[in-house]
Amino acid sequence: MSVFLLSKHKVMHPLRMKKQNQFSIIGTGAVGGYYGGLLQRAGFDVHFLVNHDYEHVAKHGLQIDSINESFRLPEVKAYHQPEHMPCCDVVIVALKTTANEVLKDILPHVVGDHSVVLTLQNGQGSDEEISEIVGADHVLGGLCFLCSNKIGPGHINHLDYGLITLGEYRADGKPGGITPRLEHITAQLQSAGIPSRMVEDLAHARWKKLVWNIPFNGLSVVRNQLTDELIKNPETRKLCLTLMQETATASAAVCRPIEPEFIEKMIADTERMEPYAPSMKLDYDRGNPMEIEAIYGHPIRAAEQAGIDMPETRKLYEELKILNPAV
Repeated sequence: MSVFLLSKHKVMHPLRMKKQNQFSIIGTGAVGGYYGGLLQRAGFDVHFLVNHDYEHVAKHGLQIDSINESFRLPEVKAYHQPEHMPCCDVVIVALKTTANEVLKDILPHVVGDHSVVLTLQNGQGSDEEISEIVGADHVLGGLCFLCSNKIGPGHINHLDYGLITLGEYRADGKPGGITPRLEHITAQLQSAGIPSRMVEDLAHARWKKLVWNIPFNGLSVVRNQLTDELIKNPETRKLCLTLMQETATASAAVCRPIEPEFIEKMIADTERMEPYAPSMKLDYDRGNPMEIEAIYGHPIRAAEQAGIDMPETRKLYEELKILNPAV
């Protein structure tokens, strides 16, 4: 993949501990629109890169419907071209991983000497891709446990949850620990009403999120069912457990072990969840490319290299590739 590295004079420095950070949102959809909206409502200076509905958002702002509290932002700082955006303290990447090819043309315009790039993307591989563009020292990884959909131009519907788990990215896959900049950004998110927590081990956290994403994203597509239907049906519930256990086995070989109690928690959380169409099903229903490589291809290949087979996961991966709409 061809990339544009930041120029040599852009050496990483610690994040300047401003009282309030400036944020940019790359991808103003279900994830970026929701979290960016909360940040702006809390008084942060937020800059939104908007694609298809730029004209609408520039004119009418954002509407956030939420189980917590709905609100409207009649005016937002919206941009259609990254070269017109300022370099902000925190650059939140909330694009679908299927669009990551465009990041090499975006990030060099918006990442400055003291910027931190926070990836809020599904699956694995995005931290590495972004580090090739901006340098590993600029990258924090974030995992969202969020039920949120974009239902119209500039219109986000938040259904449930919202937790962001943040960790320091390390190219060697080792735990990055809790750093001052991680604490600072987490505190800023929390002050905006965004549930946030820090982890010392980002790579392990990404494997743990796959415990939920691998069964429920893919099966929602191939079975054409919402999460409540998948968890209530004995046959699909058993398959979900098998896929979760395969993921945990792969994590133990590639990264670190996942405690069995975590699988039980994911099942219980899904049982309590409102009936939900995961992002992959929404993409498929809309005729958009699905995030198959980030959620399935990357972990399957990583497990293979560690000598671990994921037969049910691979079967689901192959089914999804056949169904995947053309890019």
